[in-house]
Amino acid sequence: MKQKKLILLVLVAFAGAALTPVNFERVRHVFDGDTVVLETRKEVRYLGIDAPELGRDGQPDDPMALESKRVNQALVGNRRVRLEFDQEKEDRHGRLLAYVFLENGDMVNALLLRKGLARVLVVKPNVRYFTVLLEAQRAAMSAKSGLWSQGPERPEPYYLGSGKSQRFHRPTCPFGKEIASSNRVRFSTAYQAYWEGFHPCRKCKP
Repeated sequence: MKQKKLILLVLVAFAGAALTPVNFERVRHVFDGDTVVLETRKEVRYLGIDAPELGRDGQPDDPMALESKRVNQALVGNRRVRLEFDQEKEDRHGRLLAYVFLENGDMVNALLLRKGLARVLVVKPNVRYFTVLLEAQRAAMSAKSGLWSQGPERPEPYYLGSGKSQRFHRPTCPFGKEIASSNRVRFSTAYQAYWEGFHPCRKCKP
């Protein structure tokens, strides 16, 4: 009798979950490969990834920046998406931080990584899908897709990473030199650092 009641409770729970409405919001504008604006005028920054930057104030675009924006536009432009949040819902600029899902269930963050049009960017404590995103990046790296089709500029004999921030640096970078020995990770190549999910320092740009 107890077993029948347990089965009934499980079935009721599943039925309730199936009836729970899923909230979708339409994308109004695509800024670049990892930022969009909803019809509500709320800006959304994709969690867990960093797309190449479009040039500003006379500066040139990063490699693959326009391609990243075009693909993001094709995926979500004027389409309905579902946002899933992690530990932090907004950044210091007031932008929503989210994993963005299409109506078919595909995660846009991972799709851009798999095409080699973004890199994994760990921002703790928002690490729910880190493994999924890293696997997508590794697939692109193995296929030499997008950003991974060329080697790093000005390669160094080694690189220094911080296990705390998940960033890696050139050996001469002042930020790299400040890494505590307990957090320091040494990589023989930039590729190795990316493979482990580390992100390049914005100052020394390894």
